[in-house]
Amino acid sequence: MEKIYKQCQSCGMPLNKDKKGGGSEKDGTLSKKYCSSCYQNGEFKNPNMSIKEMQKLVDDILKNEIKFPKILRWLAVKQIPKLARWKK
Repeated sequence: MEKIYKQCQSCGMPLNKDKKGGGSEKDGTLSKKYCSSCYQNGEFKNPNMSIKEMQKLVDDILKNEIKFPKILRWLAVKQIPKLARWKK
């Protein structure tokens, strides 16, 4: 059985908050693992992005666009290395 993900396994965004419903696979179906901001047509939009760059991007978005308090931003950024894209 396929695993159901509640959040993007690249950036951590809750998939139910993705306006497009998720990223897209090569065949056009919705990705069950990644959001539309990270993943399109079966590949990452920024394939060479480092984990540190992703953490900074997420922190900046949560700070400037969503206005999350610092502690919540820290918690969100801290869990990024545990997501499927970044696990080695």
